Amino acid sequence: MALTRNFKDTIKERVARDAEFRKALLEESIDSFLSGDMETGKSMLRDYINATIGFEQLGSSVEISPKSLMRMFSPQGNPRATNIFSIISALQQNAGIQLHVQTVSH
Repeated sequence: MALTRNFKDTIKERVARDAEFRKALLEESIDSFLSGDMETGKSMLRDYINATIGFEQLGSSVEISPKSLMRMFSPQGNPRATNIFSIISALQQNAGIQLHVQTVSH
């Protein structure tokens, strides 16, 4: 069955109107990185960036070219930890939130 709407457009619209969804998307992307799932983390963070700040503005914030940022978060991209943490910091500042790591026992 074919989708009638572009998934990325749907995400962007939801992020624009739903602050809790926007925050959860950022949290889940970071949680994916911390769990070792780089592919999901990059994909979700790319969606978050596209739906919020955009690569142009993010590039200005972290002093990395937008094209380099797009490559980092492509399926073949391999961002360095320093870049990921710099980007997460800029995204938190832009969103006006501060995320914290919480230890949970299994």
